Amino acid sequence: MSNPTLVAGRGTISGVTSVETIKPKKSLVEETYDILLDAICSGEFSPGDRLNQDDIAARLQVSRQPVNSAIAILKAERLLEDTGRRSVIVAPLDPELMRAITEYRLLVEPFAASAAVARRPDKAAALAQKVLTRGREAVARGDIPKLLRADRAFHEMLYLWAGNQVIQNSMRQTWNHIQRAMVEILRDPGKAVAIWDEHDGIIGAILADDRTGAAERMTAHIQNAYDRNFALSEPAAETPGG
Repeated sequence: MSNPTLVAGRGTISGVTSVETIKPKKSLVEETYDILLDAICSGEFSPGDRLNQDDIAARLQVSRQPVNSAIAILKAERLLEDTGRRSVIVAPLDPELMRAITEYRLLVEPFAASAAVARRPDKAAALAQKVLTRGREAVARGDIPKLLRADRAFHEMLYLWAGNQVIQNSMRQTWNHIQRAMVEILRDPGKAVAIWDEHDGIIGAILADDRTGAAERMTAHIQNAYDRNFALSEPAAETPGG
């Protein structure tokens, strides 16, 4: 098992603060959930790692109740699996789940990119440049946690521009699984560069008022993301969108 850096108190993990001071105070369950979720999605907890509730409670200096509640939520979200004996394991990456997520993304995200053309804010170019710059800087540094956050920020920016709350809400939890699958891919600098080149192309099409081009580029981006992660280990007929 890996040795994640859980820190006691109003928790941090790997030195990243998990509580935003400008937001309402979170409950212990919410804080514990956020810490464990970040560790799972960033790859600090690897698939198959065993987590002991008592150990986590001791490291975070909280009772077992918030830990158990947070773990129950993560099990419901298919990020942890129960093994009994007061322990759980980090769920293995499920190719079938990722295939289902990809099929859903291929329907939803090209539409979001197309809708963003007409509904984007006046400052879209400046906003996009900030996100793209953040991603490129993370690529240059090989900073996986920052790359994961930047990638999610890019897509959530487009969901927001699309002006569709259903897309925003439905994709929020889905991104936890997407991020887990991306961790190993982002360790390859060449693949990380390719991802942000594709992001650049999507933004270019949106700012050029090219709805068809934005949708097509997003479709290719999602298919490429799947291919980098899972398709090479499956029969060609199983690839979604193929």
